[in-house]
Amino acid sequence: MAKLTKRVVDAAESRRSDYVIWDDELPGFGLRVFTSGKRSYVIQYRQGGRSRRYTIGLHGIWTPELARQEAKVQLGRIARGEDPAEEKQLDRKSMSVKELCTLYLNDMNAGLIMGKGGRPKKHSTIVTDTGRINRHIIPLLGSRRVRDLTKSDVNKLLKDVMAGKTRISVKTDKLRGRAIVRGGPGTAARTVSLLGGILTYAVDAGIIERNPAHGIKKPKDNVRKRRLSEAEYRLLGVLLRKAAQNENYAMTVEIIRQITMTGCRRSEMIGLSWSEVDAQASCLRLEDSKEGYSIRPIGLPVVEYLEERAKSRIGTYVFPGRDEDRAFGSFPNHWKKIFTDSPLADVTPHVLRHSFASIANDLGFTEITIAALVGHAKGSVTSNYIHTVDTALIMAADTIAGYIQGLLDGIEFKQTAYALDRDSRKTSLARFLQKAAGNDDRTADVAQPLAA
Repeated sequence: MAKLTKRVVDAAESRRSDYVIWDDELPGFGLRVFTSGKRSYVIQYRQGGRSRRYTIGLHGIWTPELARQEAKVQLGRIARGEDPAEEKQLDRKSMSVKELCTLYLNDMNAGLIMGKGGRPKKHSTIVTDTGRINRHIIPLLGSRRVRDLTKSDVNKLLKDVMAGKTRISVKTDKLRGRAIVRGGPGTAARTVSLLGGILTYAVDAGIIERNPAHGIKKPKDNVRKRRLSEAEYRLLGVLLRKAAQNENYAMTVEIIRQITMTGCRRSEMIGLSWSEVDAQASCLRLEDSKEGYSIRPIGLPVVEYLEERAKSRIGTYVFPGRDEDRAFGSFPNHWKKIFTDSPLADVTPHVLRHSFASIANDLGFTEITIAALVGHAKGSVTSNYIHTVDTALIMAADTIAGYIQGLLDGIEFKQTAYALDRDSRKTSLARFLQKAAGNDDRTADVAQPLAA
């Protein structure tokens, strides 16, 4: 125990589970430290023969001194027979959907709402969720009491968003920025999924007993099937070489080429920092991808490009912006200008990622290999695979990146299945074994049979 001062609160570190530091001067007053690192002030008391806990608020919004004063006020009320926790619970029973969304947004921004892998939601996800709440959920359901919501209300929300009833175009805070909200089946499905998460949050908080969004049939999202053909890869190479002649587009062209040869997400490549590049191990060690920490094997063409670029390294990022400590920021506008009015006008960075996986499949690599290369969510099997057979992944990355590089350079390949080219496999294996044995004579007849 210790007196809760700013120094004590700031020094409180997160652990594997939540815990409370109790104040040694004011009994019942404490600091709850969450696994996420967030902290909130609480009071613990007994009322009606049972232990109750009342949350004052988050540290940062409340200082230790103000929280202590509030704790004294509430403990005085408790001494008079009042029950602040029960009052808060009663208030929540009459809570509107808008008020619930406000609570949810506050906790989400404070890092208390978990996303994938039990981690606090990312900033990009928070921005998207906030938009769906403010553009769809609150306009359609905000005035309704949470406890009165039924499955038919959620179904109506789904149909209204699908029909475009929340369609709007509004100015944003950015200079000349606008938010264009269209609705549609995909938006409707994701909005209802978010509402389901908010209502689960309400169940956990004791505001309602059941989630009316459970069991709602949502429209399936369109499965994106667009991929580049080999002819389109060659056309892409032509477009990139033409764009590279304009110095303003040079860095965007380099980013596009690396996305094409790695299958990385756009944000992963644009935000790639030098600390995440491990050329020696032929991989990227992404600290904060969509799936959290992610190891991505990369092919030799990418490794050699990064090594060459490192010779003129500037700042934190592989692709820096005008400010050396900021990532490149003109990619969306440049992308649009490069591809507009071309046969590839419908191509997106995700199409390049999907095409990378498709080429890998064409070359005979398995789904588990492809999943590891592109950083899909990994179960225990893939996790073990990437750590124990990473040599095979690097060989796969070499093959795919080299093949795509050839297509971009205009080569027309006659064979795609690497596994069927036995002569190449024998040559590669013999060369490796000779070098491993200390014989690096490249003039040796490496194609000789491995055994008599």
